Amino acid sequence: MISRKSRIRKITLYPFDIRLKQPFVISLETITHARNVLVHIQCEDPDLYGWGEASPYQTIQGETRDTQLMIGKGIAKLLVGQDTKEHELNARRINQSLAFNYCIKSAFDMALYDILARLEGRPLYQYLNGKRKILRTDMTVGIAKPEEMAPSARAYIEQGFTEIKIKLGKDPDEDIERMVRVREAAGPRIKLRIDANQGWDPSSALRVLQAIQPLDLEHCEQPVAAKNLTGMQAVNRASPIPIMADESLFDAYDASTLIRMQACSQFNIKLGKSGGIREALKILDLAEEAGIACQVGCFSESRLGITALCHLAMARDSIVYYDMDSPLMLSEDPVIGGVVYQNTNEMHCPDLPGLGLDLDPLFLKNLTRIEID
Repeated sequence: MISRKSRIRKITLYPFDIRLKQPFVISLETITHARNVLVHIQCEDPDLYGWGEASPYQTIQGETRDTQLMIGKGIAKLLVGQDTKEHELNARRINQSLAFNYCIKSAFDMALYDILARLEGRPLYQYLNGKRKILRTDMTVGIAKPEEMAPSARAYIEQGFTEIKIKLGKDPDEDIERMVRVREAAGPRIKLRIDANQGWDPSSALRVLQAIQPLDLEHCEQPVAAKNLTGMQAVNRASPIPIMADESLFDAYDASTLIRMQACSQFNIKLGKSGGIREALKILDLAEEAGIACQVGCFSESRLGITALCHLAMARDSIVYYDMDSPLMLSEDPVIGGVVYQNTNEMHCPDLPGLGLDLDPLFLKNLTRIEID
């Protein structure tokens, strides 16, 4: 068998905008567009390449698209000429070159994993020793007036969603009213989960969580400020609803700290926070050892980033919650192949090598491209 040339010949960055179907409001900001960055890594073999995507949220990761493009060019210069088979060495090159900037790092990590799985002719989830399974995503209701959020939740349920995520974190009294109205509209069988996005102080968080305990909620994401780990710890100890760390959890070091402090009982892992699949697997190892259930979540990724997330989700049984609805919020879909949404909330990953996707050439044709070779 002829060996394929796995050395990196060229890396191309593509900044792009896709408008959301409607503005998405969380406690930290209002999102109107996915302003993301595509990373394409081309090997010397013309048939061997990988795709990655970064979706910056300045209020959470501290990254913008402009900073990602600047840093992405530097990372690309480190990688051009390197062999993609030297995965650990390439990861060290990236991580030792600069601190933080996890989101743009995750796009390179994603593209490199795409190539590694393509080299073996296997879907990424198989490369990660996973097994095929159907995932069911929730659908998220952004913050609005209480009387507006209940009909939004009901509309998603009528479309076929069986899990609904509710954004909170503004006024505690209104948040309680929001949840009472949503549960009434949803009925008793629909699974509800909430996300405060750091919007409460510890005392307000406990007041809200105790008030809505009878509403049968699966968990609450990030009730207090990300760096307030003692506050997270206090809320976790007293909360009648399981507490899930999100913005407090970026890398494996954070996971170790949260476990040691008993500051949460669940993890929300996002590739745009962890720096990619490689670090996410380390977090999952720690979670599994500690008996912590995990969720995979998203920012405003297209189906490209969400396909990578699906492959990761199929690789580990400790991932039991799926928040992968961002492509459903976008007004345009530039991805060919990849994960497919069926029966409203079912997600089916392709059995093609790597991520099993490509980008629409007509979409790429209209984008600015930054080439590093």
